[in-house]
Amino acid sequence: MWSRLGRCNDAGQAFPIYITVVAGLLFLAFAYLAVGQAAANRNGAQTAADAAALAAALDKRDQLAGQWVEDVLDPTQWQDIFDGEVPGLVDSCLRADQLAAQNDAVVNGCGSPTPLEYTVEVQTNKPVGDSIVPGTDDLKSTESASAVIEALCTFELPGEDAGDDVLPELSCKDRNWELDPDDLTVLPEPEDLFDVHLAD
Repeated sequence: MWSRLGRCNDAGQAFPIYITVVAGLLFLAFAYLAVGQAAANRNGAQTAADAAALAAALDKRDQLAGQWVEDVLDPTQWQDIFDGEVPGLVDSCLRADQLAAQNDAVVNGCGSPTPLEYTVEVQTNKPVGDSIVPGTDDLKSTESASAVIEALCTFELPGEDAGDDVLPELSCKDRNWELDPDDLTVLPEPEDLFDVHLAD
């Protein structure tokens, strides 16, 4: 008799503990889900920031390479081009806007701290979403990235006695270019002149 009552009492006491444990496990599961949602949102923002910064840098690289082709017969202009010091170029942050939009984000800020660098900050369009963490439902992730343009070529201007029709040899990372002013059909491509990568 007492044994049966004791078992009933034990079962009655264990039930609230069971409910508490299950509730705790459910809370942890939802908490991990919320953390996962936030991490995924941040990852999306970082991907958008990386893509936007690279797009801006690649756009300027292409413009610089185009300017070099225009000025190929005037090697006195080359160094300014390789240094990124070319006035009148189109604002490359427009490309950052486009790439951010393709990654479901918007550019909060885009700038060029140096002539051969772009830093972009983006914010996701989508918030973290429903979460058990109060006040986080409407939060959007913000991340930034920087991309660097690196000149790959060096040259030495010819001496005054070399004549105006002599172009310097262009020593690039993987190739030396001997440029003939009378035959400029084959010139370095933008990727031969400049490398573009995310900043460390």
